[in-house]
Amino acid sequence: MPKKTSIKQLYSEIRKYLFYMIPEKWNKIYLYASIIQRENGEETGEMFFYYFPQSILKKNPINVYQVPAKFNLDEEEYIKLTDELYDLLKQLRHECIRCDKINWSNITISIENVEFLAEYNCEDLITSFYSNEDRMAIWQYKYLNYPIERFKKEQRYRIFEYLQEEERGLHPVIQYVETFYQQHEHNNIQYDISRHSEDKFIKVDENSKDFIMVDDNQYQIQSNKFFKRRKAKNVYENTTKPDEFEVRNQILKM
Repeated sequence: MPKKTSIKQLYSEIRKYLFYMIPEKWNKIYLYASIIQRENGEETGEMFFYYFPQSILKKNPINVYQVPAKFNLDEEEYIKLTDELYDLLKQLRHECIRCDKINWSNITISIENVEFLAEYNCEDLITSFYSNEDRMAIWQYKYLNYPIERFKKEQRYRIFEYLQEEERGLHPVIQYVETFYQQHEHNNIQYDISRHSEDKFIKVDENSKDFIMVDDNQYQIQSNKFFKRRKAKNVYENTTKPDEFEVRNQILKM
């Protein structure tokens, strides 16, 4: 992607990555990312996102970093996609500063139905009273509707304190909302690179088991980026399954 691109183009590219990275039907997506500009010019931060699977029953949100294990995908290739998604968010921040003079430090992106919502926050995260762990707990409570009992006593205090400050206008956000008409039917299809023609990829719909021929350009983010199956093995062999808070959800150094 060119260095100078429109903010709307970046929104579209971010949506494409999010849709592409979820290999099942979903109802809602929530993403959080922070980007801190260091004195030496280096940009560091964190990113995590969750989606709610589509179901007639209420289902818990899925942490994106659990997707490779859940669907038996190549974890290394999948993590590359998360890195590329974070790079797009960096580009978005640069464009927001250049075009709209919005120097945001963290962003929440929500996608539901055909509505795309971006909420920008310009707080100084380096000097903030709230730690990264505090912000994650606050964010999960607000956007994922986690019950307050799920959090530790200290986290509950921080959540209520932040929300009270928010009511007093101490944590303002700048919102951008747009309606999109981009189809994303591929989010309920398992990717398989083992069967392909010269310029088309074959995808298998897990519901019907039918083979669907789709244009490479319509679905492919970058060349050779279709998901690969992992070699069959028990990823938790001789280990205990990690708690969700220990799942890799912070991909970049602070």
